[in-house]
Order: sequence, then structure tokens, then C-alpha cells
Amino acid sequence: MASIAAHLINPLLRFQVKRKLVKASTAQDIRKAFGAKLPVPRGVRFTEAVIGGVGGEWAEPADGAAPAMTLLYLHGGAYIACSPRTHRPITGGYAKRGVRVFAADYRLAPEHPFPAAVEDGLTAYRGLLDQGVAPERLSIGGDSAGGGLALAVLLKAKAEGVPLPARVVLFSPWVDLLGTGASAVENKDRDPMLDGSKIGDGAAMYLAGADADDPYASPLLGDLAGLPPVLTHVGEREVLRDDSVRLDEKIRAAGGVSLLRVWPVVAHVWPLMHGILPEARHTLDESAAFIRAAGVAPSPA
Repeated sequence: MASIAAHLINPLLRFQVKRKLVKASTAQDIRKAFGAKLPVPRGVRFTEAVIGGVGGEWAEPADGAAPAMTLLYLHGGAYIACSPRTHRPITGGYAKRGVRVFAADYRLAPEHPFPAAVEDGLTAYRGLLDQGVAPERLSIGGDSAGGGLALAVLLKAKAEGVPLPARVVLFSPWVDLLGTGASAVENKDRDPMLDGSKIGDGAAMYLAGADADDPYASPLLGDLAGLPPVLTHVGEREVLRDDSVRLDEKIRAAGGVSLLRVWPVVAHVWPLMHGILPEARHTLDESAAFIRAAGVAPSPA
């Protein structure tokens, strides 16, 4: 059953975010729509860093604890907006739960269109490996466009023979820039944040003439065989719901391990609202546990 808070926050999101996104016609419009500052967890230290030439920041426990597992996190924002700072509620939430996080500040469109974000994501991933983070201690994740980007980085790493990480965690991932999921239409009015009819506009700003069916732009269309275990969270009312549903189906069909959690009522990328929503805290609990479990040695037979 959804929380009262989940029900109450949706009308506010419709007014503060969706109303602006429906009218958005420029990158600056989109950036303003996503400009809200949300509470950041206490007890977390954020430190600027450069990994493999890509800037970003570490989110780590402030008490100096050294988590065994590292996560490369790629923020959402339609490839156009947001930053590691806007997504501190998520990266800090992971750090509070025993996962060390590097949030990459990848280049944004339209100033830096596709495939700049993919290049930066892979460079940061390679950089973590080069710094000695073992693949079995490394995970990758992201939300919305960042979720699609995380999957694109995986496909690129696989194609180039780079060791793959232990786990993948995605929140409301945007993996089909063609916008062919049925939920883009079915949930057009139910989604409190996004409008399915605007998917093509955002994709066009990012792609700058490149094909939306390129698997590094729409990783749902790529070869999903051989991926590490994937955990995906999505809201039942989201226009992007079927991106996650179809991703889960394709990974399973390719012989992979995929876990899909479809949450009622919650808005797009609700883990950002951990200070308000119990669902956000539960999602981060599950996701951090999933990542940490990859670093736990199996019990002797």
C-alpha cells in the first residue's frame, strides 16, 4: 500500500515540475524545471574528485568508514539537466547505507550531445578500475537518463572487453529514446512529473541528429546478454514504466538475472525524496543491500 506522503506529494509535483516541463522548449527551461533542492542525508562527506579525467564527487560515510563496495552513479535529467549535487539525496543515501559512491559529472546536451555522456561514463568506469577498484567490488547505477546511460556504458564496456561490474541498480531508467512503450501514452495523465508526448523533444536535444535506435542511445535495443545482475525500480504510474518492464523481459530472455520492482503511486525517481517518502527510504535500503550482497562471500557448503 502506498504511503499518504506519496499521494500528497504528487499534486505538488504536477504544479512545480510537470507544468514547467510540458511548456519547456529549451535546455534552460528543462534545467529550471529540475532545479529544486532536496534535503541531503546527514552523516555523509562529499568530496570533489576527478576519475580518469572525468570530474565528479565522492559520497562517503562522514565517520571515516571504508565501505567494501563502490558504486559509479550517473544522475538523471534527460541528458540535459542536473548534476552530482542535485542527486546527493540518492548518492548520500547510498553512503549512509554502506556503499561508497562516485557520482560522475558527465557532459550535458545540447552543448555536448550524444555520445559525449556515454564516453564520459565509460571513461569514469575505466578510471575506477585503473585506480584499483576490483570489478567484483564495483557496481553501476543511475536514474532516468542516468539509468539508460549506465546501461549504455555497460554495453560499451562489454563490446570493448572491459571487465563488467558486479551489480547494476536502475531507478526509472530511460532506455528507449524512441518512446515506444505503451505506458508513454497510457500514463500520460497519471504520471505526476513527466508527459509522454515530450519524450521525443528531450531525445532530439540529446541526439542532435543521431539515430534514436542506436543501442548506446536506446540500450533497450542492444544485446543484453552477459550482463551482471540488474535490479530495476519503477513507478506503476510512470510514462517510463514500460521501459523498465521491457528491459526486465529482454534481460531474462537473454539468460540474465533481472529483478523488477514496480511501486504504486510514487513519482518518477522517487528515491530523491527520501526525506519525505518512506518508499524512497525502502528503495534505497533494498538497492544498497543488493549492491552489498555482491561483496559477501558465499557460505561454505
